[in-house]
Amino acid sequence: MNWRGSIDLKDKIFGALMYLIPLLDAFMFGQYLFKQFPVLMAVYLPLSPLITFYYQFPFGSFIIFLVLFFAVVRNDKVAHFVRFNAMQSILIGILLSLFGLIMRYVFESLGSPLLTETLYNFAFLAAFAASVYGIIQSALGRYAEIPTISEAAYSQVRW
Repeated sequence: MNWRGSIDLKDKIFGALMYLIPLLDAFMFGQYLFKQFPVLMAVYLPLSPLITFYYQFPFGSFIIFLVLFFAVVRNDKVAHFVRFNAMQSILIGILLSLFGLIMRYVFESLGSPLLTETLYNFAFLAAFAASVYGIIQSALGRYAEIPTISEAAYSQVRW
């Protein structure tokens, strides 16, 4: 939904670029699917320089989170459309991080490889689908409505 007039090309591009972050975050959860279906790696091939850079620094994702949150989401000079998409991508990243912690300390200690693989595949596919959906909707100039996540994003982004 767009309450404030049309969305220009620059905002569509920046809105779509925000979803690269959850795509990068989801990469590590795709390890089992990449082994089973190597053709899926073709999707990440253009992003390989970004993946290398993103995972090279231990706190890189946290620094990107802080920069996006304070320089984009909380900056009223940035278009609402871009701020909304930035917040939504941050929330997807937070969910993936929490899921990773839960997996590391709860499920992996149970020692069930089938359960671990299934949950990793689910996390990857969910984040990948949400990111691709967000990219497509942003490129079309539409707000990507993802249940619960969009509501939380709207609550954080002021008009």
